[in-house]
This record gives sequence, C-alpha cells and structure tokens, in this order.
Amino acid sequence: MRFRFIPRGVTAASMYLALAGFALAQNTPGMPPSQAQVPPKQPFISPLFSDNMVLQRGKKNTIWGWSNPGDKVQVRIGNAIASGVAGEDRRWEVEIDPPPVGGPYTMTIRGSQKIELNNVLVGDVWLCGGQSNMGLPLRFARTGVADAKTANFPEIRFFSVVGNPAYRHTDMIGGKWSVLSPDTADWVSAVGFYFARKLEEEMHIPLGMVVDSVGGTPAEAWTSAEALRPLHDFDVPLAEVQRLAAINAPQYGNFIMHWYDEYDIGLKNKWGSPDFDDSDWKTVTVPGGFAELGVPTEPAVVWFRKTVVLPDPLPAGRTMLFLGYIERMDTVYVNGKEVGGSSWVENPRVYFLNSAIKPGPNMIAIRVFKTQPHGGFLGKPQELHLTLGDKSTISIAGEWKARVSVDARPPMQLPIDYENWPVMPTVLYEGMLRPIAPLAITGAIWYQGEQNSPRGYQYRRLLPAMVADWRKLFAQGNFPFYIVGLPAFKPRSSIPVAGDEWAETRESQAIAAATIPNSCLAETIDTGDPDSIHARDKQPVGERLALCALANHYGKDVVYAGPTFASFDKLPDAIRIHFTHTDGGLVVKGVKLEEFSVAGQDKKWHWADARIEGDTVVVSSPEVPHPQEARYAWQSNPAATLYNGAGLPAVPFRTDTWPGITENHRPY
Repeated sequence: MRFRFIPRGVTAASMYLALAGFALAQNTPGMPPSQAQVPPKQPFISPLFSDNMVLQRGKKNTIWGWSNPGDKVQVRIGNAIASGVAGEDRRWEVEIDPPPVGGPYTMTIRGSQKIELNNVLVGDVWLCGGQSNMGLPLRFARTGVADAKTANFPEIRFFSVVGNPAYRHTDMIGGKWSVLSPDTADWVSAVGFYFARKLEEEMHIPLGMVVDSVGGTPAEAWTSAEALRPLHDFDVPLAEVQRLAAINAPQYGNFIMHWYDEYDIGLKNKWGSPDFDDSDWKTVTVPGGFAELGVPTEPAVVWFRKTVVLPDPLPAGRTMLFLGYIERMDTVYVNGKEVGGSSWVENPRVYFLNSAIKPGPNMIAIRVFKTQPHGGFLGKPQELHLTLGDKSTISIAGEWKARVSVDARPPMQLPIDYENWPVMPTVLYEGMLRPIAPLAITGAIWYQGEQNSPRGYQYRRLLPAMVADWRKLFAQGNFPFYIVGLPAFKPRSSIPVAGDEWAETRESQAIAAATIPNSCLAETIDTGDPDSIHARDKQPVGERLALCALANHYGKDVVYAGPTFASFDKLPDAIRIHFTHTDGGLVVKGVKLEEFSVAGQDKKWHWADARIEGDTVVVSSPEVPHPQEARYAWQSNPAATLYNGAGLPAVPFRTDTWPGITENHRPY
C-alpha cells in the first residue's frame, strides 16, 4: 500500500508505522537509505538457517552459505548426512532430506568452520509476502494485545526478512528466527500469527513463517525483470533501474531520491545543517511561502528553515512534529539529522523528534517538493506545531527562512515517481526474495494490492506473472499461493459507483485467484476501516487464509470461500444471479440485503431491491425496467450483507465488462 504517514488520529498502529523505519516505507532517520539497509557480509551459513528454525517436511531442503572456494561442507541432521563444495563464487549448497516431523533436532555444519544449530524443528514453512498489512505486528490487531499474552506456541517460529532494495542480484539478507511466545508475539506479523495459530490448532505440526514484506510496495517490486518485460508495462522504469545499476548508484529503491541527488542544490550544499548561513534567504510565511519566492503555481523544490527554542529541561515523553497535509513530498531535518519524509499527500505529517532534539535552540529544516498549483503546505496555521512530552504545544507557523532549490518547470524533467520507499520494479525481488531461494517451503500467502490499486485492471496480468515468477525461482512446482482480497477502506458512497480503484483491484485479485493453479482467495470485504488503510481486523484475514490451506492443501473438509458469482439470467424485469460456494445456503447479515445495483442499456447504475431465492439472488429496480447488468459491493467500502451459512462473505462482483477507471491507466 502507499504509506500513510501518519494515519488520521495518530493511533498506536500509526505510531508503529512511523517508527518502523524502512520496513514500512520511511527512510531510516539520519542515514542515507543506501546505507541504512546494508546486509552483513557473506557468512559461513546464511542467516536464514539458525537456532529455532523450521525445516520443510517431505522434500529435500537446500542449506547454503559461503566459504573458501573448494571447501567441502558437510551437513548432518538426525540420521541424514549430505555434502557440498564451495564454488569459485564462494557459495556452497547442500541438499538434505529432513528427519521426521517434529523435533527438536540439532543440525551440524562442518567445513572451514563448525556450526551447530539447535532447537530445529521439521514441519511446514510458509512464505508471507506483501505490503505493510502483511507485516503489521500483532500488537496492533484488534485483539492482538490479548492474543499475544496467550501466544504460547513453541512449535510456531517466525523469521522476518530485513528490508533491502537492490538493483542487481544480492545473496545476503538479514533476520533471525524466533520462537512464538508471549515475549515475542507482540511484533510478529498479525496475519501470519492468526494463519499459523489456526493451522497449528488443526494440524498439530511445527510451522515456520518467513515474513517477506515491505510497506507501500507494488507487486512489480517483488517481480523479476525477466517476468515483467513480456508485459511491456514497465519498460520505462526497468530501463531506469538498469541505468542506475550500471553506474553503481545508491540503491534507494525509488526514483525520487535519485532525482534529488541530481538536481537538489539544497541537498548538495547541506541546507539542512544547523551551521548553514541562511542570512540572505527570504523571510516567508508558513503555511505558504511559494508565492513569495516566485513559484506560486509552478512545480518547485523549496527549503524552509526555522529555529525553535525548546525548554530546559525537556519534558519527559515523545516530542512530535505536526506539519498538516503537504503536497507533494516533504523531508524533515532537525539539527541536521533527517527525521522523516513522506509523499503520501492525503495524510497529515507527524514525526517523532526525540533522537534529534535538545534543550534550547533547535534548527528545523523542511524540504518541500510542490508539484501542483495548489501544493505545498495545505494545512491551517494551527496544524503546524510541536507537541512536547507533557502535551504542551509550540506553534511553528509564521515566519520561516526559505529558498528555491529546484525550479522544476519545463523543460526540467520530473521524476518517474514521487514515493520515497521501494517502488521500483524488481528491487525487492532482487534484494529480499531471490536471496532466500531455494528455501524449501510449503507455499505462500500474499496480502498486497493497495499500492497497485490505481492500476487495478493491470493487476489481473501482473499478479499471475509474479506468482509464476516466484514458482520458477523456488523451483518447487505450483506450490500453494493464497491471496487476500482487499478489505473495506475510504468513506462509503451512498449512491452506486460506476468506477472505483479498489473495487477493480478486488476483481483482478479474484480473477487471478480463479485462474492461477493451486491458488485461493481469502475474502475480507467485511473487514477494514474507512479511515485507516491499516485495518486492525487481522484475525479473519489470517484465519480465512488458513481455511484456504486446510481445504486445498491439507485436505480438510472445511468451507473456505464465500458465495462467488457463477452466472446470471436476464428476467423480464429483473436479473437472477447464481453462485457457487453457497455452503449452508445464502444468508443475509444485517437488516436487509444491500449493495446490489443494476443498470440498463444507458449504463447508469441504481440501487436494486434484492431477495434470496434458494442459491440465487434476484435483483430489480423500479428505475430500471429492463436491467441488463448487475453488481454487488462495487465500491471501496461497501456494506457486506451477503454470506453463506458458514459465515463467509460473498466476493464482490459485476456481470458487466464495461471499461473501468483503471483499465487504461499507465503511469509510465
């Protein structure tokens, strides 16, 4: 998803997102992104293999690491012994059969070094991929705090891959295995937790959850160039990534930071430093400032500087900087230290300053890249302030020193994209996915799509290409791949919506799940939050993914899907809709069956009266005498009212194939 820095209300979850650093799209404060995620040097054994890990049952497991060329490495676990030899690239690989399910076992690796890995279990390993809704920690789920306190599951283990964008192949990742317990559960993936807990309750086998997710990232960032090129939708950004790799540019993973490096004289001349002399800068009023500098409507990068005096001693607790809404992107420095930045226009900026502030004078410098005539600081003066640990506030509205750094009017070339987190094609495939292959796994669960929603129609081609790419990379056949349908988000529309980015993305997710072999859709349309993209309802998400696995992989007789559109019949004055997955019959949740709409030849949508007849729904409207098409839950935040008897919600659908608002959207 695109990063909301910070979601409305500054909730506990949003504070996590702000503090989480690169893992959720925010550059590590005070450190260039190219340096913030440098993985460690190649060790004798990959960090993916350590104490407390889980080996995949039922198939050979590849263990790897690095040693001197020619070094013979032996791996032993249980009664199995296997060997390999380090090549000229120093990498060694050993394939070994795992012992019986369970444990704990000790794995011994001998070569130029000897290492023992303890408390190793054998069970099923699941790869958890996607955006920040996959990575969101359990403590921020609706019942997460209570669930963490009882999370005594010693046979469930988590490994979180450290964020690392890369423009070329890299072997190394960071991370470590941890045993799930009340002491560790707070910060594990909430979706992964509920998925694993449900599976453990039903299957009673060890589970290893490898979390490979980064907030704000699109699917193409997790896909190889080889898989993307046939689509021809990413030729421009792929060429740019290739160019940057060729010149050994810093591996930011985004386009905007490279643009700043090339054009921002303020960055080159250290305008964020407290020692910089700004005496010849113009005094402007903030909010505002662009008109006084001669760029009232033009795209421009402007630096603002202001000294703020803080009390001595500083009140205990968090000191937070509030800047209101900003178009398009801001980067904030306090006393020369970068404390944050965002290009998510629709949310107010909030930054934590404790690591950068001191009693007395503090220099705040803000770089703002305005791209629209109305852009820059969008909030009211009272929205710009510091809040100290004792809840007292200091206004920062009013006079600032300012100077234009980049006049970005034509013929100046603007950056390909403005996000300051990894959005480039291939960079997370190369930096975070490819380095963990060929880890033996059972399958993958995937929670992503928010960042791709402006190109929702494209997603029906992109996601299958990505899945095929992953399966090729891990070389373990068509392993299970289960997809989370996007939950409800944004304000609810009181009238039928003709075009909607999230509805069209959900449709693409459903199409992908129906056409990708060994796939399944976990529908979550009855969860979500209209005001926060980081929905707290993670338990139904994880458990519905688990139902997919239990039914389709483990062979359990459980219902795993809600009512799914199959076909429709046109009646004289109505439409009859047929469904699959009507286990236990169709059920209305709420006062009445809502969110159905119909349209005639004029393609104008009207709410429909709907009634259940057996395993069908009949819809009609007095405003549409001869309905031609029907839709259900076709908006970002619909009222989910149709379920089956097993309590699973119907998948949003449409019978028409009329062009949507994302069908021809191409950003490049």
